Amino acid sequence: MENIKKIIPFVLPYKRNAIWNIIFNILYALFSTLSFVALAPMMQVLFNETRKVTTKPVYQGIFKITKFGEDYLYFYITKLTDTKGPEFALLLVISIIIVTFLLKNLFNYLASLHIMHLRNGVLKDMRVKLFNKIISLPIGFYSEKRKGDVMARMLGDVGEFQNSFFSVMELIVREPLTIVFTIATMFSLSVKLTIFVFLFIPVSGFIISRLGKNLKSKSERAQAESGYFISILEETLSGMKVVKSYNAEGRFSKKFSSSIDRLVKLSNSIGNKNNLASPLSEFLGIVTIAVLLWYGGNMVLVDHSLKGATFIVFMALAYNILTPAKAISKASYQVKSGMAAAERVLSILEFENPITSKKNAITKNTFDDTIEIKNINFRYEEENVLKNFTIAIPKGKTVALVGQSGSGKSTIANLLTRFYDVNEGSITIDGINIKDLKLESLRGLMGLVTQDSILFNDSIKNNILLGKEDATDAEVLEALKIANALEFVQNLPNGIETNIGDAGNKLSGGQKQRLSIARAVLKNPPIMVLDEATSALDTESEKFVQIALENMMQNRTSIVIAHRLSTIQKADKIIVMKKGEIVEQGTHTELLALNGTYSNLVTMQSFE
Repeated sequence: MENIKKIIPFVLPYKRNAIWNIIFNILYALFSTLSFVALAPMMQVLFNETRKVTTKPVYQGIFKITKFGEDYLYFYITKLTDTKGPEFALLLVISIIIVTFLLKNLFNYLASLHIMHLRNGVLKDMRVKLFNKIISLPIGFYSEKRKGDVMARMLGDVGEFQNSFFSVMELIVREPLTIVFTIATMFSLSVKLTIFVFLFIPVSGFIISRLGKNLKSKSERAQAESGYFISILEETLSGMKVVKSYNAEGRFSKKFSSSIDRLVKLSNSIGNKNNLASPLSEFLGIVTIAVLLWYGGNMVLVDHSLKGATFIVFMALAYNILTPAKAISKASYQVKSGMAAAERVLSILEFENPITSKKNAITKNTFDDTIEIKNINFRYEEENVLKNFTIAIPKGKTVALVGQSGSGKSTIANLLTRFYDVNEGSITIDGINIKDLKLESLRGLMGLVTQDSILFNDSIKNNILLGKEDATDAEVLEALKIANALEFVQNLPNGIETNIGDAGNKLSGGQKQRLSIARAVLKNPPIMVLDEATSALDTESEKFVQIALENMMQNRTSIVIAHRLSTIQKADKIIVMKKGEIVEQGTHTELLALNGTYSNLVTMQSFE
């Protein structure tokens, strides 16, 4: 019920469809019963058992409307039989049956039409909200979750959740009302026979409920396994070159097959129970009908307490309970698997994002003075990656961070952009703590160029426009020129409109990196963060990219994280890091003179 309450806000925009669906389902349930009740007059006309009503009935109020309607019908049947013959009376009751079945199916269609709009609308809104939540979550969330599992929740679990919820809607309106109307009519025909039927219903319900045991836990495991195999697929496609170069196709195929085998076993187990629910409920219903035939047949043939035509209608009504009963049993199974999916979807929607803008966060569009990192400590798990780290970066200066892998250089970039938050200490821009700035405002002040050139399967132009959506073609070309990329782009078949393929795989590493730089140039932020921007490039590509970086950093505050020391020799200050602490700082010349850690790093790279 808690999960159902949480989906209610998604339904509210479509409450009109929900209300009409309920109204049409009520009418469907009513006419579903009336369509069988209409068989009674036909049977009575056929067997010449029609109750004679010779006086036109008088309406005596809403509480006696059922008897008034019944007497009115029999009055016309009696009149037609007497004046025109029984065949005309038969034609009348057949017409009534046709009309009731027509209305029943019309209301069924209208109910389905509204539930379709409701279902699709909720599915759309839920996926949009889930996607917005996914892209708002911090980077740290995805270091703990498999991307494939998140995709499975977006693609599969949302659909499962949606289907289960609307099964509940049908469950609580149409089918129960059909049963209620049918049972009420059965009581009006024979109280004794109806009570006899109800002796068997609890037994059937108990047997069916036993089938559903453990279904929710199995559904949770199946959905988790689905996320796992999508992860394998996503990782395999992303790392296809590595898979093939190491002849690891067999290993990944085995890994994928094992996951699929586990999923199939779980799906078969769940499917067996789902598939058994409907035929079992029908079989138990038929057993009830068979016992009813014996008991009711005795009432007709032996003690004559029930008319044959009435008994046939009663049997039709009893069978009419089977269809909604089957639907209820099937829906209850869907609800169990759907609630397992709901918990997986809601766990993301309800995940509390620790990195958000404060209520009264400040908007800042300019950088005027200094970035200060004061006594910060940071840890991903238990051990500190940065320890009492302090530096100041004046406006217009270039500060480089160097050191061995794992020294905490890239962590600084993650903290400056608030991909993560510091555990202790503070980072300020012009004296304002970055936690007090709006996230959009903070990131608007910064341009980020990472080691991995993250490009999208789109045109060069659209990739660069991420930096400034409303930029003109002339501005795009100018950014490409500054990034030292204009020449190779103009030589492509469609220039800036050329599609660069998945992750930019149609381009070389150096070309991709220069497009990343062009994107940052177009954004034109006052602060530039370069995180190992040239470490993945060959020497020739590095020269092109280095020229682009120097062009971009002119008259701009830059934080350069570098492994290759040749790229940072012109920096105003070089910070040498080791195990999260500053061991040396100064210009290139000053640090060489110290003959310490930096000098050793330079010597090692020169030797290499």
